[in-house]
Amino acid sequence: MRAKSSLQFMSTKAKTPTPQGKTMSVLQEVLSANDAYVAGFGDKGSLALPPARGFAILTCMDARLDPAKYAGLAEGDAHVIRNAGGRASDDAIRSLVISYKLLGTKEWFVIHHSNCGMEFFTNDVIRELLSNSLETAALGADGFTDIGVGPGSTEGNYINWLTIKDQAQSVTEDVSRIRSHPLVPAGIPIYGYIYDVATGALVEVPDATKAGAAG
Repeated sequence: MRAKSSLQFMSTKAKTPTPQGKTMSVLQEVLSANDAYVAGFGDKGSLALPPARGFAILTCMDARLDPAKYAGLAEGDAHVIRNAGGRASDDAIRSLVISYKLLGTKEWFVIHHSNCGMEFFTNDVIRELLSNSLETAALGADGFTDIGVGPGSTEGNYINWLTIKDQAQSVTEDVSRIRSHPLVPAGIPIYGYIYDVATGALVEVPDATKAGAAG
């Protein structure tokens, strides 16, 4: 399998201790955090439905990416559409079309990132892994290995997993696909960037931004 990998798997975060010395479950952590958020919610309930700053971001679901921080967003500012890889899938384009047609966004960003997990497998690899078992695979120096107990499923054979060979190329491909889509108006500029997970910087992909220029 491909993936002589530098993909960084971090150790699992320690559970938050409670005053009684027990550990919180993830569910408890989320609900506790929500209680704190509600306490300081203020007047956010009066925010308008359309994004105030009039733009949308298509980016990856990777947990190391926080679009609110790297793009300076607050609640109500922009639409953020996320999937594995930040790819211009049919569903991502569906969201972008709704974003402009019904909610008025006028500029779009496609932002992939360095050290993305989508670079470390192919369609064939994930299909084989899923056919063996439905448990989480292990990643080592030689790539992903299935360590689960079957049965698996061959349903993965019918999905295009939109894996990535080259980040700059994939950004350009996605911007080009969005730009040429018949439901996307020519007047919306689409910018292509790669987020550097080592520095937090957004690095422009000039070919992508050129491909996404408004007509």
